[in-house]
Amino acid sequence: MRIPQNIVEAIVDAKSYAAEKPMQDAFTWLRREMPLAVAEPEGVDPFWVVTKNRDILEVERNNDLYHNGDRATVLTSKANDQRVRAMMGGSPHLVRSLVQMDNPDHGNYRRLTQPYFLPQNIKKLEPRIREIAKSFVDRMADKGGTCDFARDVAFLYPLHVIMEILGVPEVDEPFMLRLTQELFGPADPDTNRNRKAEMTEEEALQAIMATVADFVTYFNKMTKDRREQPRDDVASVIANGKIAGQPLGELEAMSYYIIVASAGHDTTSNTTAGALWALAEAPEQFAKLKHDTTGLMAGFIEESIRWVTPVKHFMRTATVDATLRDTAIKKGDWLFLAYPSGNRDEDVFEDPFTFKVDRTLNKHVAFGYGAHVCLGQHLARMEMRILWEELLPRLKQVELAGEPRRTEANFVCGPKSVPIRYTMQ
Repeated sequence: MRIPQNIVEAIVDAKSYAAEKPMQDAFTWLRREMPLAVAEPEGVDPFWVVTKNRDILEVERNNDLYHNGDRATVLTSKANDQRVRAMMGGSPHLVRSLVQMDNPDHGNYRRLTQPYFLPQNIKKLEPRIREIAKSFVDRMADKGGTCDFARDVAFLYPLHVIMEILGVPEVDEPFMLRLTQELFGPADPDTNRNRKAEMTEEEALQAIMATVADFVTYFNKMTKDRREQPRDDVASVIANGKIAGQPLGELEAMSYYIIVASAGHDTTSNTTAGALWALAEAPEQFAKLKHDTTGLMAGFIEESIRWVTPVKHFMRTATVDATLRDTAIKKGDWLFLAYPSGNRDEDVFEDPFTFKVDRTLNKHVAFGYGAHVCLGQHLARMEMRILWEELLPRLKQVELAGEPRRTEANFVCGPKSVPIRYTMQ
């Protein structure tokens, strides 16, 4: 079955994700009419669109059957796929991080830094993270009752946390934020490297390559430093790490730095900004959360993650002929895992288009599942919990002070501006 072109356009167009409603309407239609079907956008290889929560989980848990690394891990055009392969010796990937790896490499590389992000280890970071959270709440209080919560708090707080863990000095944090926004927002005129309203696919790819090159230049210097003077940070683990007794290859090491330095804060920032946006639009939910902050905190955080779903898709490739939802999937077929759709699935979530701070049994797929579940999920939850524990007791009232805006991107995106008016104590 072929998906109608107007629906296809709504699920691949970056502007559709910025507006959100066209994207969500398209996925709602697909879940009802064509929960697993083939999309054929112009200039892009055909791919299956996986829209139901249980089917996304099925693909995620079978990571030997559905590979990350065999084809591009993010939706890309035929022309850009050919350009990347020509530059990368046949590989479809500009970087080779955990996201682009399959076993055994994925497991081996993941184990290098996994101990840093286990709950028992990140708990040691809680006092320092609380200090950082308090400083941002104080900064918010000093702004006189108005701010852009995305730009003034949500972007900067998780950035500072992960840069301390990675080992990047505070003076370089604005540079890391800019590179992250360029990497994830190549179609957005406010975030792309050239600040252009429109770019061709080739121009966007060249801009991403330039951003990756800036990351590489920076982290090559850091690698040299950490090999000469190791410290207690993740950069030292990457710089001095070994796989099967051998140092990490340059591509793999640089890619490791990049994923920690970008995904390590951007998704948490998006979720935090989106949560306050939702609370500002739903005063009854804000009041409910204020009334029982401790009791509702865990559920509120999961609902925030479901609501925003900062990672919009990943691609998988079938390694053999398979069956999904009683449908034949052929070896080599490309699958688009539609996380915003899985997180609005009516079969899993009651009233899925309503933000509920007291939602229970929140089986969202925003962090992925199985072997590729988000490495930093526990840190992200802890960062959000601590910020809300510090902010909510002091935040008496909040409302929108303008029109919030989302980044134009179909891979990773969330709010880029959330202007608010508030009173604090």
